[in-house]
Amino acid sequence: MISTPALRNLKSAFLTYLFRISLYSQVFRQFVRYNSADSSLVLERSINRVQLLGRVGQDPVMRQVEGRNPVTIFSVATNETWRSGEGENNPTGDISQKTTWHRVSVFKPGLRDVAYQYVKKGSRILVEGKLDYGEYVDKNQVRRQATTIIADNIIFLSDSVRDRT
Repeated sequence: MISTPALRNLKSAFLTYLFRISLYSQVFRQFVRYNSADSSLVLERSINRVQLLGRVGQDPVMRQVEGRNPVTIFSVATNETWRSGEGENNPTGDISQKTTWHRVSVFKPGLRDVAYQYVKKGSRILVEGKLDYGEYVDKNQVRRQATTIIADNIIFLSDSVRDRT
């Protein structure tokens, strides 16, 4: 029988493997160049791809601006951990951690509804999508910039924080 930590390690290794295969496949396809009728013009494809593995910071909200499609919005936290001190292999260094919050928007009709219904605060999820930079005007009529992940796929990895034990 496999222990729980071993299963977590196996699950993590499998997700890393899937991520790498997906990324390598996308990069290979995107580097293909297409020639137009004008031989002097070469169009290259580009990549705008994001994959986030983290925990949901808040229950999703669904918003709809007049005349536009509804959108489900939630946040995801990702963590970066490192050991400070002399040399990376120094076991006596302090462990530091940085949390980064990401705003996720789901416009895709079927996925939008599933995300609104099943994404819950504390759930561990994998979000795939693209980066989007935009502007909005806040309550005080000040123009602000926003970075958003436009999700096109969500994989549910756990029900809640209690699954961490």
